[in-house]
Amino acid sequence: MKIIIYDNAAVRSNILPLSYTRPLGALRIGIDTIAEKWQAMLTGEYLWSPAADYLAEIFPSSDDADALYVAGHIIPDKALAEAVASLRPGQKLMCNHEEVAHYGTDATDTVEYCGSPDAVHNLYDIFMLNNKAVEADFERITAGRQSLPLSPTNTIIGDASKIFIEEGARVEGAFLNTCAGPIYIGRDAEIMEGSMLRGPIALCEHAVVNMGTKIYPGTTLGPYCKVGGELNNVVMLGYSNKAHDGFLGNAVIGEWCNLGAGCVASNLKNDYSPIRLWNYSTAHFERTGLQFCGLIMGDHSKAGINTMFNTATVLGVGVNVHGSGFPRNFVPSFSEGGASNGFSDVSMTKFFEIARRMMARRHIELTIADERMFYAIRQAAENFK
Repeated sequence: MKIIIYDNAAVRSNILPLSYTRPLGALRIGIDTIAEKWQAMLTGEYLWSPAADYLAEIFPSSDDADALYVAGHIIPDKALAEAVASLRPGQKLMCNHEEVAHYGTDATDTVEYCGSPDAVHNLYDIFMLNNKAVEADFERITAGRQSLPLSPTNTIIGDASKIFIEEGARVEGAFLNTCAGPIYIGRDAEIMEGSMLRGPIALCEHAVVNMGTKIYPGTTLGPYCKVGGELNNVVMLGYSNKAHDGFLGNAVIGEWCNLGAGCVASNLKNDYSPIRLWNYSTAHFERTGLQFCGLIMGDHSKAGINTMFNTATVLGVGVNVHGSGFPRNFVPSFSEGGASNGFSDVSMTKFFEIARRMMARRHIELTIADERMFYAIRQAAENFK
């Protein structure tokens, strides 16, 4: 069966700037991406139908009148996957007035789903749902498998069976607490001595936790991420670094980002008032009803040493923040500067030079298709300058 993961256009607008550079199904929440969860639960040949045409060159895309389409922002569980698998041609699955899937492009026969699947409708849903997603992914990924043994140099607090270590991972001299949830340590990941981790936590392949790091529940470190300092309920999508001291909480960090030494980001206002967060679809700061919300950072953005971010700051794609003081709570894509001297545009030539240097450190090449994508993003981002 051909299965196509499609974007809900309205949701995509709410998830900008992270959805500038990926379809919704490529968002990481828990251990793996939403698309990988669908692939694990529903067998088929998977393709994409992203809302932005410029993504089609990077994410193999198709539109097929006879394919099964699943929504990329819906987080599947076993029951939902079974309901989708039971659809017949011409049927669409609805849940709480929202489409989950449809079989064929002319599906008009509605089937109601009575469950309550989790879904990413807003940027903050990514970190708010991450605790539950880590636990669910842990059960699915580790079922019937044997973890590598844990070194006796480590201290375990809680149930040791809630720690799973993949091939090639290294963990020495760490404190691992599973009383509140599991700890997943991916292939070739490393946790250095003196680190303290309290689950649910997921370290994906080649992730590194530097010495003395403190990581609280609901945190996911995507592939090749490196962290230090203190993290609480943080989702790092992949290939990003926060390698030194400093606090980051209730945050989502895109790919190829870097937070310099001493960088800190507030996740709680001094007056404890509800938080407003920049929304690209309305071009306004919208009320969230949340008390805790930290930094949202688009792909390829950077923060210099000792950078300070106010509560609920949103950085677009290719932003470079440096200097003293707090930058404003929304910085448009391809901007450089800080609170003291303001921001100026980053040329695409400079942006590509920095991106190539950073990606080369992971032996990954910035392709011509990537360049075309970023040119398209820059054009779209001009509306917010």
